[in-house]
Amino acid sequence: MAVPYGPLLVVEDTLHVLDLLAVTLRFKGYPVVTAKNGEEALERIAEERPALIITDILMPRMDGFALMYALRKNPKTHQIPVIFLSATYVTPEDREFALKLGAVRFLVKPVDTAEFLLTIAEILTDGAPVLPPLMSKEEFYRGYRKRLEEKLSEKTNQIARTERLLQTLPAEQKPAFEALLTEASAQKQEIQDELDQLYKILSEENTSE
Repeated sequence: MAVPYGPLLVVEDTLHVLDLLAVTLRFKGYPVVTAKNGEEALERIAEERPALIITDILMPRMDGFALMYALRKNPKTHQIPVIFLSATYVTPEDREFALKLGAVRFLVKPVDTAEFLLTIAEILTDGAPVLPPLMSKEEFYRGYRKRLEEKLSEKTNQIARTERLLQTLPAEQKPAFEALLTEASAQKQEIQDELDQLYKILSEENTSE
């Protein structure tokens, strides 16, 4: 299947999800390149401008929101259509912020394959997307900080509930919930790292004023 120009870029830090998305797209004839986080994605984009970016939101080093804002600020990349996929940022507020940033679609994982492929085909044939105005730096930081803080609170509550539950479960049921606890703890740390980085940026900007 022909694309307007360039490959499709898939950005995802979970290896088996990244492989699944890439294989699905290649099977349909799309050229695909991949990246494991936002920083790596920017390196790929500098090498070859993709026709479309499909990205997770919760990722280490640079998450999907920060990647999206970096793309919109750059005149060379601001028109590249972006699809957000997420299993963590799934509230109406998350979706609203993503679309206001400039995402053309927001899909919740696990994604239905037929819907996923149909969405990609529609975007690639619709031409250049009509995007909202670029957020000011202050507006982006305010919205980004709120999304991170709310998601950190959700993960903290999820971990506390799982820990309480583990104390009451029979031994044979514990492994599944221990796996959930490990995953939630890792996600909480990723969100905390992004939030700490944002606090640092805001502190430096306040100091320089």
